Amino acid sequence: MKTPIRRLVTGHSPSGTAVFTSDNQYETVVIPSGDAAMATIWTTSSVPADLNDETDGRERDAGTTLKGGSVIRVVDILPNASSPMHRTNSIDYGIIISGTIELELENQEIKTLTQGDIIVQRGTIHKWRNPSNDEICRIVFVLTEAKAYQLNGLPLNEFMEH
Repeated sequence: MKTPIRRLVTGHSPSGTAVFTSDNQYETVVIPSGDAAMATIWTTSSVPADLNDETDGRERDAGTTLKGGSVIRVVDILPNASSPMHRTNSIDYGIIISGTIELELENQEIKTLTQGDIIVQRGTIHKWRNPSNDEICRIVFVLTEAKAYQLNGLPLNEFMEH
């Protein structure tokens, strides 16, 4: 069952008064790997963000992260699905909205998160796994570009298991 996501955006009138600029609903769309469905809610092209940029942040081209900027997206991890092991050079805040998810690190340590739990992902190699046979796990992620973690003075590169 899909649960739509309502997004309200505020801005300013020509006189500088606060106004609503949009009120829309979106659904997540299954990604090519088939393990999750996602909906980008907003992006910024820089940090700090430019409040004079009138671009609809949902329309900006962004990968998993956005170089120099930020991304907020809703991710539905599908039942019995898991992501590949991966690392991005970003700080990611993940808020579990519904369901259960397992977070596995490259050392094979696993923690289980449930509704209301929050993860702060700091550029480590990890993967997500939904252990449920029938329930989607919905997570809201805010990703902001970060400087790569350095080990012995050398940056750890982004990584995606194939």
